[in-house]
Amino acid sequence: MKTVVIAKERADEAISPQVLGRAVARGKSAQRPNLQARQLRYMKDLRALLIGFADKSAVLLPIKNYPELARLDRAELEQLKLGFAGRALCLDSRDLHVSIAGLLAASEDLLSVAKTVVAIRNGSRVSRAKAAASRENGKKGGRPRKSATLAS
Repeated sequence: MKTVVIAKERADEAISPQVLGRAVARGKSAQRPNLQARQLRYMKDLRALLIGFADKSAVLLPIKNYPELARLDRAELEQLKLGFAGRALCLDSRDLHVSIAGLLAASEDLLSVAKTVVAIRNGSRVSRAKAAASRENGKKGGRPRKSATLAS
């Protein structure tokens, strides 16, 4: 179940450097890790976009794979900027805003890698039920051996 938090009315609170500092600190602590690009570069030799992230990892997206980008000329590709806190590619002259997550999800290969990473991460988690079952199996001498059956 999702918890709903009701906002507190603070209309009478004067804005001071201390109040602003507390608000910024609350905002930073509330941020969840998400897809935020830090760098965008058009690689003309490869006709691709290089999108870099805070940890210095990056993806290279070929322009031809994305119809919304393939329609742009070289000058427009060089004018692309990061927008929406690093979550989108923006080109103001065309009123173009393209989600970076959407671009990554449009690539079957990148989507396959993402699914594998999520599966690995989720498979290493131990739930209370798994831990309890492991303890019970331990009391019985470990996980029961698979019995050999003859195929008929």
